[in-house]
Amino acid sequence: MCVALLTYADLSARLNISREAARSLARRRLLPRSRSDDGKALVSVDLAELRYTPRPRRARRADPIAASMARIEAVKTEAFKAEIARLEDVATAYRAVFERERERADRLAVELQQATAETMAANAWAARLEDEVTALRSDRRGGSIAGHAARRLGHLAAAIVKADRAARAR
Repeated sequence: MCVALLTYADLSARLNISREAARSLARRRLLPRSRSDDGKALVSVDLAELRYTPRPRRARRADPIAASMARIEAVKTEAFKAEIARLEDVATAYRAVFERERERADRLAVELQQATAETMAANAWAARLEDEVTALRSDRRGGSIAGHAARRLGHLAAAIVKADRAARAR
């Protein structure tokens, strides 16, 4: 009977187990323990009687909550992927609508610029005609009213024909 005083680290080295397993073994077998001068725990062990073979490790059962959470995550991942794909399709459709509306807005802007230019030209033309009518009514130049009016009407008719031809050319 060979009794030895061993620390948990020494006992674990002899039995080829961890320190925590050696400590647990000493408690289970109710081995006498004491403290060394440096404060470490010493265990009195009869190595001839101590027949300890570590149990083979059992595979741990999977935690049912963790397994459920993993399934939920997998389902959520699939759902998220499906939602992302759906949102990408929606974004593509909105992008097509946006492009179509932008082209339409560009066309309308060009038409508006053309209409503005035509309106300005028509306003200038109307102002010139107003001046012609005013000149005919007031007869500023002197001379015979009939001759002057005929001349002004001739200029007015020529200007109208010229404007009409310019409008048709556009």
